[in-house]
Amino acid sequence: MDALYIEVKGIVQGVGFRPFVYTLALKNKLFGWVNNDDKGVNIHLEGNSPNIKNFLDELKKNPPPLAKIDSISVKNIKIKNYNSFEIIKSETTSNKSTIISPDMAICQECIDDIKNKNNFRYNYALTNCTNCGPRYTIIKTVPYDRANTSMANFEMCDDCKKEYENPTNRRYHAQPVSCQKCGPQITLFDKQNQILATELEAIKEIANKINSGEIVAIKGMGGFHLICDATNDKTLKELRKRKNRPSKPFAVMFKDIEQLKEFAEISIKEQEIILSKEKPITLVKSKKNLLSFEVAPHIDRVGCFVPYTPLHIILFNYLDNPIVATSANLSDEPIIRSKDELLKKLGNVVDFVLDFDREIINACDDSVVQVVNDELMVLRDARGYAPTSLKLDKKIDKKILALGANQKSTIALAFEDNLILSPHIGDLNSLTSMEYFQRTIKTFESFYDFRPELIVCDKHPNYESVKWALNQDIKVVQIQHHYAHVLSTMAEYKLDEEVLAFSFDGTGYGDDGNIWGGEVFLANKRSYKRVNHFKYFRLLGGEKSIKEPKRVALSLLFDTFSLEEILELKIPTVEAFLENEIKLMHTIWQKGLNAPLTSSLGRVFDAIASFSNIVQTQSYEGETGLQIEMAYNNEIKESYSYELIDGIISLEKAIKQIVKDNNKELICSKFINMLVEIVLDISKSYNLPIILTGGVFQNRTLLELITKKLEENKRKYYYSKRVPLNDGGISIGQIYSQS
Repeated sequence: MDALYIEVKGIVQGVGFRPFVYTLALKNKLFGWVNNDDKGVNIHLEGNSPNIKNFLDELKKNPPPLAKIDSISVKNIKIKNYNSFEIIKSETTSNKSTIISPDMAICQECIDDIKNKNNFRYNYALTNCTNCGPRYTIIKTVPYDRANTSMANFEMCDDCKKEYENPTNRRYHAQPVSCQKCGPQITLFDKQNQILATELEAIKEIANKINSGEIVAIKGMGGFHLICDATNDKTLKELRKRKNRPSKPFAVMFKDIEQLKEFAEISIKEQEIILSKEKPITLVKSKKNLLSFEVAPHIDRVGCFVPYTPLHIILFNYLDNPIVATSANLSDEPIIRSKDELLKKLGNVVDFVLDFDREIINACDDSVVQVVNDELMVLRDARGYAPTSLKLDKKIDKKILALGANQKSTIALAFEDNLILSPHIGDLNSLTSMEYFQRTIKTFESFYDFRPELIVCDKHPNYESVKWALNQDIKVVQIQHHYAHVLSTMAEYKLDEEVLAFSFDGTGYGDDGNIWGGEVFLANKRSYKRVNHFKYFRLLGGEKSIKEPKRVALSLLFDTFSLEEILELKIPTVEAFLENEIKLMHTIWQKGLNAPLTSSLGRVFDAIASFSNIVQTQSYEGETGLQIEMAYNNEIKESYSYELIDGIISLEKAIKQIVKDNNKELICSKFINMLVEIVLDISKSYNLPIILTGGVFQNRTLLELITKKLEENKRKYYYSKRVPLNDGGISIGQIYSQS
C-alpha cells in the first residue's frame, strides 16, 4: 500500500478535471481525495502500487479534452487509510497561479442534447458542459467556481443541480450549467430597446429578419456580432455604408461543413481546424460568385467558421443562407459586450438585437487563423485559444507585465515559470480601447493576485501603452519593436541561442528615431545587432501615405528618377496624380516636410500595389498584401534585381525594372520572388538558425516560398505559429527578453 500527494498545474479547472480524477481513482480501486486551489488540482492517493502506476499513466496520456497539463509533481506521504475517494471543497491560498481556460465551442454531446426532443435542454440556446462553453468570458477571479462567475445569480433547478453534483456526469461542476427553467434567457429587442419576443420565438423571429434582408446584432460568447445574409448584395452594401467599412472583408458563418464546402475550397487540414474544439475563423480560398462580392471585395479568400454556440446552431434551423458575422464595434474600438452599449453606439447600424442575460465579464473576439505549410498559424489569438499559456524553462524571481504594441494590442504576464498572453485587445487608437486595455490588465491582475514589479513596453514615445507605463510608479524597460517580434518567436520555441532574424512589418519605432519595418538582426535573448535593412525612403504626408499606396510608390520613384523623368512615365502611379500634385510631393520629398524616413517592407508592398494598379488608396490594413498574394503566379520564375551594399538592401534597380512592366501578375510575382532571393542571399552569409517574423510573413505565399527554399538549402528556420507573428505577439517577446 502506497500513498502519494500529486499536484497538477496548467489548464486544469473548469475542464472536468476533478470528475476525471474521481472516475479514474474508482476504476483503479484507489482511495483519497481531489480538490482545486488557486494553483491547480491536488490529489491524495492511496492504494496498490500497480494501480497507482496505471492511474498516473492514464492521467498523463489521456487527460480531459480541454485540459492542458503543464506539470505533475508527485511525492510520497504517510498513509491515512481512507476508505473511499471523494471530491472535496476548493481551497484558497495566497498565491494564485492556476491557468484560466479559454472559451470553447459547443461539444457534440451538447449539440445532441439541444436536438433531442426528449431532453430537457431541447432547443435551450445556452447549453454547455465541462467539455465546452464559456470560461474566460464569464470569470471574475480564480478558483473557477460558480460564485466567481457571471452565473452566480442563477440558482440551479433540481435537474441541473443533480447533474452538477454527480461526479460521473459530464456537467459535474460545469460552472455555467443551466437550463430553460433556471438559466439565462434569450430576448429580442428592436432598436428602440422594446421587447419583441423571448426564447425560441425570439430566435425564429431574428432568423426571419435576417432572411428578409435586415441587419441585426446577436450576442455571442465574448461579445456581439453584426449579422446579415451573406448572399444578399443589397444588404451587404447597406452594412458597409452604415459601418463606414468600404472593402475590409467580413467573416462568414456557415450552417455546417457541407454548406461551407459549397462556397469555399478547403484542404483536409483546414477542415480539421474549422471543426476543431476551438472553431476559429479560418482563412480559405473562396469559390467565385456564390457569396456576395461585398463579403470580401477583390480578394479570393474568405474567413469561414461554423456555429460554435448552441444559439448559433438553433438559429441556423431557420436560416436560408450563410451569414456575415462580424464583430460589433466602432472602428478602432473593442468588441461590444452589452446590449445597451450596442444600441448607444451602433443603433444607426442595426435594426434588431438578440440578447441574453448572462453578462460577458471579459470581452473576447473570434480567433483568426490560416494554414501555412499544412500547419495552423494563429493570426488573431482570442476565443478558443486565449488566454494562451507558455512555460518558461526556469522560474523567474519577479512579476513582469508586458504591454505589447499599439496595433493588435495584447498584454502578457510572467510569474514563476508561467508566461501568459491575453486575448486580442485591438488597436489603442481611442479612449474606449485604452479603457479596455486597462480593464484587461486589472482582470489579469485579479486572476493571479498579480502586482507587477517590472513593466516592459515599446520604445515609441507616442504609443498610449508607453505613456501609461511611464506614468506608473514601477520600473520600466523599453524594448525595440522589431527585436520584440524576434523574441516572440524565440519564446514560442524556447530558443536561447544566436539567430539570424528577418523582422518585416508595416511600422515600428527604430533606434535611430526613424520608422523601421524591413530589418535583419543578429540576435539572442539579451541583445541584437541590425546587420541589414531596406534603404530608407520617405513617407510623403506621414500617416496619410499608409492609406494612399500611390504616395509610397511616388516616393520610391523620387529616389530613382528625376522629376522630369517621372512626369514622362505612363504608369498607374503617375496617372493617379495631377501634374501639380506630383510637383508639390516632390518639394515635400526634397525638404522632408512631414515626410519621415522608413525602411518598412510593409510600405514597399503598398508601393507595389500602386505600381501594378491594384489599389491607389487602401481602406484597411493589409489590403495590398492580400491582393498582391492573390495576383501571384507560380509559373513566373523571374524576379527583380536588388543590391546589398554595406548592409543596405537597395531596390533602385527593381524600381527601374518595375516601371517597364505593365502586367499586374508579372509585377507581383517578380516582387515576391525577389523577396525570397533577398532572404536566401543574406542567409548565406551566416551559419545560424533563421527566424521569420513580423506581419509581412502573414503572406502565406511569401512564407511558403521562403521556407521551401530554406529546406532545399537544409537551413533550420522558425516562424511563429501558436503566438501571432504580427503585433499580437509583441508582448510575449517583450517579456521573454527579461525572463
